[in-house]
Amino acid sequence: MKKLFTCITALVGVVAFAQPAPSPDYGSVKRYENFKSELVTPRHIDVWTPNGYSDKEKYAVLYMHDGQMLFDKKITWNKQEWQADDVAAALIEQDATRKFIIVGISSDPQTRHSDYFPQKPFEMLTEKQQDSLYSLKLNNGAPLFAGKINSDNYLKFIVTELKPFIDKTYSVKTDAANTFIAGSSMGALISLYAVCEYPQVFGGAGCLSTHWPGVFSSAKNPIPDVFLKYMEQKLPPPSKHKFYFDRGTETLDAEYGPYQTRADAIMKKKGYTDANFKSEVFEGLDHSEDSWAARVDRPMMFLLTK
Repeated sequence: MKKLFTCITALVGVVAFAQPAPSPDYGSVKRYENFKSELVTPRHIDVWTPNGYSDKEKYAVLYMHDGQMLFDKKITWNKQEWQADDVAAALIEQDATRKFIIVGISSDPQTRHSDYFPQKPFEMLTEKQQDSLYSLKLNNGAPLFAGKINSDNYLKFIVTELKPFIDKTYSVKTDAANTFIAGSSMGALISLYAVCEYPQVFGGAGCLSTHWPGVFSSAKNPIPDVFLKYMEQKLPPPSKHKFYFDRGTETLDAEYGPYQTRADAIMKKKGYTDANFKSEVFEGLDHSEDSWAARVDRPMMFLLTK
């Protein structure tokens, strides 16, 4: 339990708004500071475009959560990054994927858990169970959930406010077949939830180190069951969607095996095959940006294959 608590506290404690704009090694990043929304708190949006980006071409789009951790370890809280620019640039240069841009959506450190915890599964819990989650505290005494679960509004923000801005501002393909979403830990959960709630908008999700426990402890925890029940009810048809899952075997990721096995069984039961579903295990990798950087090429290639 202490291990789970420490990892989640670190992730929630990421400070986004005081952070300078990233300087990528490859391509360019344009920051839209404190992007205004009627649905969620303002947050930075960092849009990465590859070298040679041109309005004469149309690009696919990969939306990624915890965007402040993607491109530049010099400005992140733990001096780690996903190396998303390095990996994406190499894949595009090698013609291993279609050309794409990355939209990094910074998380608000105060509202991250409320934004990322899938709302409809939360509502499947009993009132007593919901109240017990709202009472959870971080190491510093602050509540884990800064307010009521807000993930439906967070997704609505992406779909009705952010995506229209990106579609208007950048030369991108706007259909679901060229629109993907990805994240790690709680960001993986909200990515899965996004495709299930908006299958007409997102063609697939990259879910790295999916945090099935949802909170601190796996013991007597009802949350994974409702996540999996929701999947059984809401997974979109496999003919037009892709899902990538993975996990490491160290630190927080060591908790995920039994849950991921059940999730994989649901995917196969719903008709997903190797063509549109992948679930991988990376021995020795832990719950960190360094570990996600070591394998982020896998979901990018799987989702954005030509």
